[in-house]
Amino acid sequence: MPGMAAAPSIFEGIHLSPETFEVHLLDWTIPEKGMSLEAYAKQMCTRITHENPVLLGVSFGGMLVQEMAKFIKPKKVIVVSSVKSRSELPKRMLFAKYTKVHKLLPTGLVTNVELLAKYAFGETVTKRLHLYEKYLSVRDKQYIDWSIDQIVNWNQTVPPPNVVHIQGEKDTVFPVANIKQCIVVKNGTHTMIIHRARWFNENLPTIILG
Repeated sequence: MPGMAAAPSIFEGIHLSPETFEVHLLDWTIPEKGMSLEAYAKQMCTRITHENPVLLGVSFGGMLVQEMAKFIKPKKVIVVSSVKSRSELPKRMLFAKYTKVHKLLPTGLVTNVELLAKYAFGETVTKRLHLYEKYLSVRDKQYIDWSIDQIVNWNQTVPPPNVVHIQGEKDTVFPVANIKQCIVVKNGTHTMIIHRARWFNENLPTIILG
């Protein structure tokens, strides 16, 4: 499951052996108005056809797959560049929950890829704008507003028992200093699923099968 506003193309650099793994890419749909993350996760589970799958989610997608794990029985849940509980959210997001400051974000400008990349990836991308246009496919204001609201109001306190957390050493969206028990990727940023695909290709098979 890709991160907020991102397309499944963020996984294009990940190559798992087809003899060993069957890979299914999920993508975001526009939520119904007022839909809870729990209801959205339940709806997303209808697209899972295998028993005991391994769920992998990036960033907000990592939060979503943890919610999905409450409705199905995954063999393992792998979260990348994400958080496992609200205590791992950075202070600015906890601050937003109580002040509602996130409601003031200019999400009507989501057609502006540069701004959307700042929200979704936590970095300024003027140099690689053409690249990010490919990765950021969901530009619906209702979806962006909903996503930001779900992230800052996420109330999970205890992560699923079978979760594996992979976090970049230089993640600025969810700083590794806040994260408990994770595999740290040296020099990894919030977009390491794209830029450090080689690390994932070398390590994911062992993590999935371990």
